[in-house]
Amino acid sequence: MLDRPRTARTGWAIACLVLFGVLAIGVDQRWSWLVDVDVRGRSANTWAIEDRGLRDVLLLVEDLFAAVAMTIYTCVLVAALWAKNHRRAALWAGGVMLVTSLLTTGAKLTVGRARPDWQALEDVLDSKSFPSGHASSTAAFAGVVVVLVFMLVRRGAIRRVLSALAVLLAALVALDRVLLGRHYPSDIVAGALLGAAVVLVGLVVYSPLPRSHALGSEPLPQPLPSSKRLAVVLNPIKVEDVDVFKTTVIAMAREAGWRDPTWHLTTPEDSGTGQAAEASVAGAELVVVCGGDGTVREVCAELAGTGIPVGIIPAGTGNLLARNLDIPLYIRAAIDIALTGQDRAIDMVAVRGDRVSADPHGEPSDEVPGQFESHFMVMAGLGFDAAIMEGVNEDFKKKVGWLAYVLSALKSLMYPVTRVEISVDGGEWTKHRARTVVVGNVGYLQAGMPLLPDAAIDDGQLDVVLIYPQRFLSWIPVAVRVMAKRTRTDDTINRMTGRTVSIRAGSETPRQLDGDSIGPGRELHMECIHGRLLVRVPR
Repeated sequence: MLDRPRTARTGWAIACLVLFGVLAIGVDQRWSWLVDVDVRGRSANTWAIEDRGLRDVLLLVEDLFAAVAMTIYTCVLVAALWAKNHRRAALWAGGVMLVTSLLTTGAKLTVGRARPDWQALEDVLDSKSFPSGHASSTAAFAGVVVVLVFMLVRRGAIRRVLSALAVLLAALVALDRVLLGRHYPSDIVAGALLGAAVVLVGLVVYSPLPRSHALGSEPLPQPLPSSKRLAVVLNPIKVEDVDVFKTTVIAMAREAGWRDPTWHLTTPEDSGTGQAAEASVAGAELVVVCGGDGTVREVCAELAGTGIPVGIIPAGTGNLLARNLDIPLYIRAAIDIALTGQDRAIDMVAVRGDRVSADPHGEPSDEVPGQFESHFMVMAGLGFDAAIMEGVNEDFKKKVGWLAYVLSALKSLMYPVTRVEISVDGGEWTKHRARTVVVGNVGYLQAGMPLLPDAAIDDGQLDVVLIYPQRFLSWIPVAVRVMAKRTRTDDTINRMTGRTVSIRAGSETPRQLDGDSIGPGRELHMECIHGRLLVRVPR
């Protein structure tokens, strides 16, 4: 709906308003065919009221979508959008619902139609009947939800399900009004048309899409002359429609003063390294990467030290680097920040470890046979954390997103205890028992979980946490301590900080870098390289 031309939305709005006007005239003039249709509501009402159980359900639906309830739902939605910094969407949604209410009231007073005389309930309504306020408000609310879903929800299957549920809910409320005898069928249709028309007109006169965050900011200084060369590294399986994505980026790039970008698509064989190198050699002054944490990691590692800033468009499941840099997950807002944001120098972590069985995502080390060298931007994990990544079903993840990680975590909660030795900054090795060891360049996981609350991505330090719940139920106090950011350390939760961290496990243990499993092994040696990479962040 948002990608349709304004003329199309205007045409649909006019069609809805014309049909609404025809119904209003028909009701006022008591057209015979319309009266015949409306009278059919009597038989539906008689059938529904005779069933006491159905009647109670219908009355509950009536209360759940009455004017007061819809006002509460609207306020909650507007507040949530405002809190998430979708200010234009919040104003648009609130405006649509307010205008719908005012127009419905005005139409009731203008037409002045009485309620059906077959209301067989104790609390008979005597207010005006045309159009149905329940129908107009729920239709408008359903339209608002559909627009917001298509604006903010990335997965097509989830968008379709949520949109269908919103429309079905509006249809249920409409049916409820007829079965209770509160309205004639024409009242319901007119209310739905009015609600839909207000949604469409709202889209014509005021876009809920966010404006560029740079509009209210001072222009950034340009230390060097710029030719505005832009390159985009895209993981094509992470966007629903590649052509639509390209069109959006090109349009926003032109608006921000950039040249049309060159496009570099990742492949199963090359997840971003080669594409980033091509963009660098071609003279790109900004490389925008769209993909999951794995693609972002490869592009960032290739461009580290080049001075070429990286704009991140999060399109994966975790998107931890974007979350920790306050880059929004809404794609248009992320594109805007990539094109108009300011550059920030962040740390990168070099990693080496033993190569045991599975082929890790890294380059073989010529200096030490049987080892690999790699890097990460977010976190490395050993034990339970890595077992979650190994246990995720990729096909299931494509359908449900982050819920696939939740299911894998539940299956891996009692991952066997691992005996590890840790050395920080070249110090002596200390022995520990843990179910998971996480080394982080950032502090927060999904849903804002502060696993490493003191970690900063530009402080030149690595933060380590060892977690050792002894029993299944011990995970509960562990979770409480993590969420509360408690600093106390003991055998259950231990923390360390240093520029270099080395870990040795007593047996082959699953390992992961930025959410990508690198196979089991016994060692990980990590070094934080301070200020190695430039990334685009909000101003």
